[in-house]
Amino acid sequence: MPVEIALRGARVRYGPLEALHGVDLVFPSAAVSVLLGPNGAGRTSALHALAGLVRLSGGRVVWRGRDVTGLSARRRVRMGLALVPAERAVFGSLTVAEHLQLADAAGTSEVLGLFPELAVLLPRPAGTLSGGQQQLVALARALAARPEVLLLDEPGRGLAPAVVARLHAHLLAAGTTVVLSTQELPRTLAGAAVVHVLHRGEVVFSGEPGELAVTAPGSRRPPGGRLP
Repeated sequence: MPVEIALRGARVRYGPLEALHGVDLVFPSAAVSVLLGPNGAGRTSALHALAGLVRLSGGRVVWRGRDVTGLSARRRVRMGLALVPAERAVFGSLTVAEHLQLADAAGTSEVLGLFPELAVLLPRPAGTLSGGQQQLVALARALAARPEVLLLDEPGRGLAPAVVARLHAHLLAAGTTVVLSTQELPRTLAGAAVVHVLHRGEVVFSGEPGELAVTAPGSRRPPGGRLP
């Protein structure tokens, strides 16, 4: 598969602490890639590095063969990148309808079909919604914008399992480049193109989802790789 976006030797530091230790992460075009690992593994730092929200202390971000390390997060958004963080991803004073109006009109119709739960919430300010409902609004807005690259940090947080399964099925069929961060790999993402497992800021496994589910006797499964 052709590579859409990648981290090459990427290092991220927060003061004296280094969150990513020179990692190489490659994400194929028009496919779903999954970042696995426990809290503190470096998953969010990797997404923020791709999005331009944190400055690399070493290494590069390469998008379609172009070094974009020095580009701002705003510039990357204009180029077609969207990030849905794990929390605080909505504007509390805007209604659900206003959030969706910020995106493509045709895309809005599509996401309302994907998430019919949003229909009754359209007139409500996002700040009055539950955490799970706010997550749904953030996901819908990002999907409606039809980005070239979609970064999702634990998108299932606060959502019902049936909604998460519906989201995963849509992502796998959409043909968009998606990088999805989660602590463990659910069966609904078994069709992902590649899985990268992070542990303490390093890549400890990269491969297809099926390789996580097959472990030789006496061998150790990569951290975060359990299939429920």
